[in-house]
Amino acid sequence: MHVHILGICGTFMGSLAQLAKALGHRVSGSDAGVYPPMSDQLQAAGIELYDGWLPEHIADDVDQVIIGNALSRGNAMVEYVLERGISYTSGPQWLHDHVLPERWVLAVAGTHGKTTTSSMLAWILDCAGMAPGFLIGGVPQNFGCSARLGDSPFFVIEADEYDTAFFDKRSKFVHYTPRTLVANNLEYDHADIFPDLAAIERQFHHLIRTIPATGQVIAPADDTALQRVLQQGVWSEQQHFGEGSDWHWQLHQADGSDFSICFQQQPMARVRWSLKGLHNVSNALAAVLAARHVGVAPETAAQALSRFQSVKRRLEAVGTAGGIQVFDDFAHHPSAIVSTLQGVAAGLKQEQRLIAVLEPRSNTMKMGVHQQALAESVATAHQVHWLQSPGLDWSLQSLATAEHHYCHDDSEQLLAALTEQLQPGDQVVCMSNGSFDNLPRRLVAALQQREVSQ
Repeated sequence: MHVHILGICGTFMGSLAQLAKALGHRVSGSDAGVYPPMSDQLQAAGIELYDGWLPEHIADDVDQVIIGNALSRGNAMVEYVLERGISYTSGPQWLHDHVLPERWVLAVAGTHGKTTTSSMLAWILDCAGMAPGFLIGGVPQNFGCSARLGDSPFFVIEADEYDTAFFDKRSKFVHYTPRTLVANNLEYDHADIFPDLAAIERQFHHLIRTIPATGQVIAPADDTALQRVLQQGVWSEQQHFGEGSDWHWQLHQADGSDFSICFQQQPMARVRWSLKGLHNVSNALAAVLAARHVGVAPETAAQALSRFQSVKRRLEAVGTAGGIQVFDDFAHHPSAIVSTLQGVAAGLKQEQRLIAVLEPRSNTMKMGVHQQALAESVATAHQVHWLQSPGLDWSLQSLATAEHHYCHDDSEQLLAALTEQLQPGDQVVCMSNGSFDNLPRRLVAALQQREVSQ
């Protein structure tokens, strides 16, 4: 089969393309703005890439077009597919039909932590000799790729609540039919498609309805929104974790780099790793419990986590120059920003500063839904820089002025300011769910040049 994927450089669609290629299909695809790391993965897999929305990219021998959820009516290629009567489907539906049948699917859902928790879970299963397949919305550094078919019935998937396609407005995750479900957390997000939190909760309950009786739902005990979802009805086993439940953690280091996994107050296993933050400790426990559902002992899981190398762009250390360390983080929600910055701050020495550099870029942030929460989310940082990204419907300048932060109109101006102001010992966290004009790596290069010239 020859499939052509529209929106192929998105994290989900790019991963799907690699799975389709591994199944033996001919795969090509189009996107606007083809850039690494996904473009590198696709080209290495032998997938044909086309830049732009030109109908002639769809060859005459294409059997089916897979349309990403970023495309809508009016797009030239969408209109061409409809006009010519070419067979088309969504990415989640294609995955359901061609990859997931007869698989034990372990899905990770939630507003935050899906990519990291999915990566942890896949790594745990791999270390346990279970050779899982996976599709993850990022690149786990232990694997170096975002998707693979695997050599066993087990398949780990990052389960996103965003809508499926312009012709299917259900959440993507309702197509995945999981037997093990991790629901990490639930907050209001995706204001461009959901009017309120209740609408997202409804989609989560649609997912709950698809899990068989012998399946398992794993969720934190203290998440109010998820508890409302579960109260609507659960027909599967439930496993709760966190404060007030049987499964919880005990910190040995405040920054979350050393902790024990406990059951009914008794330590079961200990994790010492390079990750920071209580959010990652929570992610780890969720992954351990999901792995336990398919037979992996917590001690085995903890040993795997001690060798876990995180995910690209999830507080990824990109370099150090002049005693200044720079991180790249995929931030898209105020709660995630809080957790990440608190994790870094907990490991700082007294003389060190935490510098937060942010580009609000998600659709929800662009609409200004979280303005006040954004201002509060960076309270841990000693200094804050904002980039006014294109398409933002409100001005960051007023927020910056009120909070004594810095606001910049373009990345060159931001880079110049950081290069001038940063000092040895600073920990710089660059946060954006876009490319951020490659700012973290440009900053490291600029600091290296500054060090040479001094």
